Amino acid sequence: MDVLSKIVTAIKGGINEAGEALINSQDLRILDQEIREAGEALNQSKDALAAMIAQQKLSEEKVGKLHAAIEENEGYTVKVLAKGDEGLARDLAIKIAELETDLATEQDAGESFTQSADRMRQAIAKAQSDLQYMKSQVDTIKATENVQRAEAAVSERHSGTSSKLRTAMESLERIKEKQAMASAQMNAAEALATDNDDASLHKRLIDAGIKDSNSAEDVLQRIKKKYT
Repeated sequence: MDVLSKIVTAIKGGINEAGEALINSQDLRILDQEIREAGEALNQSKDALAAMIAQQKLSEEKVGKLHAAIEENEGYTVKVLAKGDEGLARDLAIKIAELETDLATEQDAGESFTQSADRMRQAIAKAQSDLQYMKSQVDTIKATENVQRAEAAVSERHSGTSSKLRTAMESLERIKEKQAMASAQMNAAEALATDNDDASLHKRLIDAGIKDSNSAEDVLQRIKKKYT
């Protein structure tokens, strides 16, 4: 039963570890090792159970043979007594008594084997169920860890992408500002050029006498002519 105790201890330790909220790769390696050791111990206990069942069967066969020997010697005793040979009958009785003692001992041993085998079957079934449950929990933990690792990688990449996008947007805004400034400067230069062209054309028309001057002297002369 020491083997089964090791199984139970290993499984309990594994299940407790499997219940942790966070588990690192070292914990998983330790847990995998414990599962392997528990599986090996379970196989050893199954071998021990098989040996015990074999002993139980041998004991049952021996009990059957002892029963047959007792019946056989009892038959001999009846025949010897019928012939009046008390000495031989007594020797047969001694033999029968020895056989009955052996039978009682073997029956006790067989009962002990049977009880032990039953207990071991139950313990193995429980250990096997716990071990299977633990393996399932470990698989879940590993799957969850893989998902979390993938999510962390995606989050890290997204963080880097967001940072690069922000930098690109800032660069784009700076370029747009420069372009807007350059466009404003070109528009201002065009406006100034247009104003200069208009002023030059206006002066040339006045000089040619085609268009009146708008000077103060011209205005004064025009008013004198109008009211005198």
